[in-house]
Amino acid sequence: MKIALVQQRASQDLEANRRKGLEAVREAASRGAQVACFAELAFDPFFPQNKATRGALDQAEPIPGDTTEVFAELAAELGVVVVLNLFERDGEHTYDTSPVINADGQLLGTTRMVHITDYPCFHERGYYTPGDHGAPVYDTTFGKLGVAICYDRHYPEYMRALALAGAEVVIVPQAGAAGEWPEGVYEAEMQTAAFQNGYFVALCNRVGPEPRLTFAGQSFICDPDGRVIDRAGEGTEELLIHDLDLGKITNSTARRLFMRDRRPDLYSEWLS
Repeated sequence: MKIALVQQRASQDLEANRRKGLEAVREAASRGAQVACFAELAFDPFFPQNKATRGALDQAEPIPGDTTEVFAELAAELGVVVVLNLFERDGEHTYDTSPVINADGQLLGTTRMVHITDYPCFHERGYYTPGDHGAPVYDTTFGKLGVAICYDRHYPEYMRALALAGAEVVIVPQAGAAGEWPEGVYEAEMQTAAFQNGYFVALCNRVGPEPRLTFAGQSFICDPDGRVIDRAGEGTEELLIHDLDLGKITNSTARRLFMRDRRPDLYSEWLS
């Protein structure tokens, strides 16, 4: 599976952001990518920098909707899988949501962020209803994809659930600010998840300055042995494209040993 992580800045012009995203998918496909993934709220300002207002909540969009439709058309035209992240409205509720579009343009489903945090510059509880779709895995044309949206990556039980459902690659749409965590923690956490679960992890981060935060970029990919195998630059707009050898999953330590030797009969009740 050849994957592209689209590390692009979001301006205040939402239509321009979306056009930039469409151009990025075209470029990724021209360079051989089969799967194109975007960061958290890639086409919007990062709304939770500020506490929620009625006007901000009105920016949420339906799924399916205009954004998924134009990307679905392009996915079908180019024969690529596209993983988006949007501010979704469904009735009276709004969600942080990743639609997954297959290479034929079919919307396979949506992952909604499950765990919702709140602290300065990340006032997410005012914006997002906790997701109710669980931890789905999508059987795409090029492999089985799971999605862990930003804060969800901190929960080992969520990351394990994706492995148990058969994920080969876990996409992490991220909004990580420069200096938000001690250096190396993002990578170490995802390296551990990849190693413990025997899948690839592809974290696609926001990038660039916004009114209250500067997003770091530095998107990266881990293999099932827990090694970082590719990384984008800090503060740069770029496509990170890497060819993933899915054959490494079967022979990973997690798939040969850890999964085999689990004892959920002894501890599953502790996870509830």
